[in-house]
Amino acid sequence: QVQLVESGGGLVQAGGSLRLSCAASTRTSSNYAMGWFRQAPGKEREFVAAVSWSGGSTHYADSVKGRFTISRGNAKNTVYLQMNSLQPEDTAVYYCAAAGTYGGPVPRQDDYDYWGQGTQVTVSS
Repeated sequence: QVQLVESGGGLVQAGGSLRLSCAASTRTSSNYAMGWFRQAPGKEREFVAAVSWSGGSTHYADSVKGRFTISRGNAKNTVYLQMNSLQPEDTAVYYCAAAGTYGGPVPRQDDYDYWGQGTQVTVSS
């Protein structure tokens, strides 16, 4: 089992920045693709960004391209989401996930095996 713990959420004004972190409980996860998803009130959970096991490949939802950056820490069992130019529509609970089968940056929720509890991001206008 892999446990994922997110941190870094909070309240920020529109145009501001936040950096989310996700720490995995085992070194095994360093071989997994990792991703970030979000769920806004009344909406389904959606893909935000994903990174390959090596950190060399990334994939982003169109809505966050150019504003968000996903990366892995040196130990590879930590993943970050740098969020710039935040807008009220980015308000959501953000979830970290790990894909035990895939090494590439997969965007499909069904490909992920492990999920964190989520961290709230609120962007005020």
